[in-house]
Amino acid sequence: MMKYLQKLGKSLMLPVACLPAASILLGIGYWMDPTGWGVNNVAAAFLIKAGKALLDHMGILFAIGVGVGMSDDNDGTAGLAGLVSWLMITVLLAPDAVAMFKHIDVSAVPAAFSHIETQFIGILAGLIGSSCYNKFKNTKLPDALGFFSGKRSVAIVTAGESLIAAIILFFVWPFVYGGLVAFGKSIISTGAIGAGIYAFFNRLLIPTGLHHALNSVFWFDVAGINEIANFWSPNGTKGVTGMYLTGFFPVMMFGLPAGALAMYHTAKDKKKKIAYGLLVSVAISSFFTGVTEPLEFAFMFLAPGLYVVHAVLTGISVAVCAMLPVRAGFNFSAGFVDWLLSFKAPMALNGLLIIPIGLAFAIIYYVVFRFVITKFNLKTPGREDDDDESEEMNVILANNDFTQVASIILKGVGGKENVMSIDNCVTRLRLEIKDQAQVNEKVIKSAGISGIIRPGKNSLQVIVGTQVQFVADEFKKMCK
Repeated sequence: MMKYLQKLGKSLMLPVACLPAASILLGIGYWMDPTGWGVNNVAAAFLIKAGKALLDHMGILFAIGVGVGMSDDNDGTAGLAGLVSWLMITVLLAPDAVAMFKHIDVSAVPAAFSHIETQFIGILAGLIGSSCYNKFKNTKLPDALGFFSGKRSVAIVTAGESLIAAIILFFVWPFVYGGLVAFGKSIISTGAIGAGIYAFFNRLLIPTGLHHALNSVFWFDVAGINEIANFWSPNGTKGVTGMYLTGFFPVMMFGLPAGALAMYHTAKDKKKKIAYGLLVSVAISSFFTGVTEPLEFAFMFLAPGLYVVHAVLTGISVAVCAMLPVRAGFNFSAGFVDWLLSFKAPMALNGLLIIPIGLAFAIIYYVVFRFVITKFNLKTPGREDDDDESEEMNVILANNDFTQVASIILKGVGGKENVMSIDNCVTRLRLEIKDQAQVNEKVIKSAGISGIIRPGKNSLQVIVGTQVQFVADEFKKMCK
């Protein structure tokens, strides 16, 4: 089950990667017309409409993205099947359709069916499409029906399963939706403290990849909160909307990079060059883009206690920002780019306050990280026990020699004969291997990667960073 949920989390990153485009378009549009949001400027309206085309249809993106990501071979046929499932479920459960089925007026239809086109339904449709693809992509039919053999049969089967899903949801969805809304409201009712609790668990779930599921409750329209979309539209509440987003900016732009500086300063003198090569690029990534996994994985398994401290500090940051008159939002992650583009968003409030708040958290992160590292002698990057590896080995990834990185990782996992499957997400190279005993973590880490996870008997995840796609491409070539 954990392996399945982790793969789902990875699959969600494919549609989420579309959101920066929406952020750029909306950000520029709101800059051009900060008061009318397109009413006073045709060019601004054009950009805002283009950005909302993605935000308002994230459910479709999720259906296609999850369909492709959860398929055995990432085939586009599975994405098409996910779209088939989405169309059938959302049309069958639209308010006017439900009113017709129940012979009632549309105004009497339960509110849940007005929110059927959500990311939750998109994920469900993607799972239906991908499961049908995985099971029926090799189906062989009699000659008379030969045209529908193989992948062409997937859409037909998906349609049948989607009909069943729609019937079940017809009865279940009002209760499911009500439960999700109740959960969301229970967090909202706790105000800033609840926002901090959410952020704390958001960070704790990063190692499992299940933080995406938690995020969907608050960021998307799963429980009626829909923070991201409401922040970029007039539908939010000024001074409230964005409370589950704002506090991540001080952490990702200032806190974590300051923590990286503390790790560099506490590294052993002869290993500072190694620590620098690893930490500088991931700290820059955290600041500009808000992609924090490479930095977090650099210490979460070397010093798990320090990672818990990081999760606590993140919770405090989000809670503090929720209490203050400051609101900033993002579409992708809480980095400099999203912060700058969010200034003129409808729900933005005192965005410049992020700088002094962030600087304060930078000091807190640096002081706390440095104290905890030295007090408990934590083995953060550059503080590992001495061994016989040369200082030059760990800077390979920093030099962008992806072929050599892939070669070292392949050697470390026991050669291509020990590799059963290869996949990757935004930051991780995900492998299925035959024998864990053949894996040499020391060799793998010599490529300069951030960390290694063994989530299952045959599963191995190598935390490469945002360059993972290039490493994965070279790795696949070597395994042919």
